[in-house]
Formats: sequence, C-alpha cells, structure tokens
Amino acid sequence: MDTHTAMQTYAKVVELGSFAAAADKMGQARSVVTRQIAYLEQKYGVRLLNRTTRKLSMTDAGRAFYERVRPILAEVADLELSLQAEGQRPSGRLRVSAPVSFGILHLGPAIAEYLQAYPDVIIDLDLNDRVVDLVEDGYDIAVRIGPLQDSSLVARPLAPQQLLVCAAPDYLARHGTPQVPEDLKQHRCLHYAYASTGNEWHFEKDGTTHLVRVNAALRANNGDVLRTAALAGHGIILQPEFLVGDDVRAGRLVPLLADYAHTPISMYAIYPHRRFLSPKVRSFVEHLEARFGGPAPAAPGRRASPRRSR
Repeated sequence: MDTHTAMQTYAKVVELGSFAAAADKMGQARSVVTRQIAYLEQKYGVRLLNRTTRKLSMTDAGRAFYERVRPILAEVADLELSLQAEGQRPSGRLRVSAPVSFGILHLGPAIAEYLQAYPDVIIDLDLNDRVVDLVEDGYDIAVRIGPLQDSSLVARPLAPQQLLVCAAPDYLARHGTPQVPEDLKQHRCLHYAYASTGNEWHFEKDGTTHLVRVNAALRANNGDVLRTAALAGHGIILQPEFLVGDDVRAGRLVPLLADYAHTPISMYAIYPHRRFLSPKVRSFVEHLEARFGGPAPAAPGRRASPRRSR
C-alpha cells in the first residue's frame, strides 16, 4: 500500500472527523479508508485513532503524527503544483482587487498589456478602496497603497507614490495661499476617509515633523471625488501624484508648501502565501513589477526625496 496515499487519507479522516466523511470526500469505499489507517498503525506500531461507535478521536501518537504529516502533505502538494506548472502558459481566471482611482488610471492599461501577452488568462477585477480579505473573499492578488497590517500574506513592493498638496487657482485667489502647514487649519480641506493618519496631514522640514489636524469641507472614500471638488475650487487636496500630477503639470491645480516634504506612501502587490505560485499569479506579479517597479515620482517643483517607504 502507498504510504503517501495512506497519510493523505489519515489527514482527511482527522479533518472531517469520520471514516465515512473522508471516504465520501475522497471518492473511496469506507473499507479502503479503514485499511489505509490500519496499514499506517501496523507500519509504525502505534494506535493513531481511538474508535467507538459514536466517536472518533486521535491518540497522543496520532495527534503528533498528524501535526508532522500535515506540513509534509502541503509541501508535496505545492511541489506537484510547481512541477505541473513548469512549461505551462498562464491560463484560467485571476481575481484581482485594487483601489478605484489607481485601478482606473493605471492598472487598467497595465491589465490590457498583460492580456495581450497572456490571452488565456481571464481577469476578474474588483475596484474598491477598502481593504479586502484575500483568503476569505477568494482573491488571487491585490494592489494596496499605504501601510500594511501584519499578516501571513506575501507583499512584493512596487514604486512608492509621492503625495502632493495642491488647490485650484480659483480657490487660492479667494482664500489665499498657505505659507506653512499650520495655515491649513484656516482653510477648507478635502480629506480622504481611508487615510491611515486620520485627518492629520504630515509634513517634514529640516528634520522637524509638522502634524496638522485639518478641517474637512468634504470627506470621501474615493480620491476622484476629492480631485473633482479640488478642480472646482472647493478646497485643498492631499493626494498621490498618480491622481493629481497631470492637473498640476497642466496648471489646473497649484502645488503648495513646496518647501515641506511628505513621506511617499508605499505600494505593494499582495497575494496569499504560496511557496510555488501558479503561472497566472507569478506572471501577473512580474508584470506589475515591470510596469510599476520604478522610483517614486518627484513632486513638481521639488527635489525627489531619498526616502522610498515608510
């Protein structure tokens, strides 16, 4: 009898709590499952399971055996997946989560390029600024901008994003131009609801950090909404360069407080931990690194900061 197969059967019996459930799950007769467990017990000379008509439980030896066998089985499964994937072209459905504004402006064109190279992949893209649970919600990969929470997920760093504080010329003509960060307390500000720092805007100059608690004339969980309000002259905005950079370069928005620096916000490709990635996930991550793996863009009129993450 094959020992590896018997180990798989034993793990399934433990996880499902019965011989019958394991037999159904594995498409085998219950007698086959029983023989495989008996084979392991005879091979190693220990009782692994206590059996009664109403209850099934592991012995101490059975519990220790299961704890050792489980990672071995997972390792073998990953190895088999890796070997099967060698030489295979990426294919199948790839579920991706990304922030709304970045997804529309930048990830969309990147996905179009990826599909041109890998037409057998079907991408299911969900744009949402909230942080999704990749494992629970069934995503293969996510693009996240900002600080990461500790988790077992794998995070591949992409280019950090420079933050810009700016406003429309019309707003500045009516309300004046702030000269120092503390002046923002007297202004109408447009605040991103999911900012990790709350309604505090952070500035640095000559080694000194300035924390300003702004008054939000508009609070929204989407950067495009804030950008539209800023362009209409409703207040001062603090958003990534990828969202407002074109407006600054075109003069539709004016950069403010140029002598004060902002720490760029980090951007990552996130995916569940797998030692051997499927071809579709691996190729998509590599595509994101090639497309967005450069240095953080410098703010217009300001030297690039040497800091690359926080």
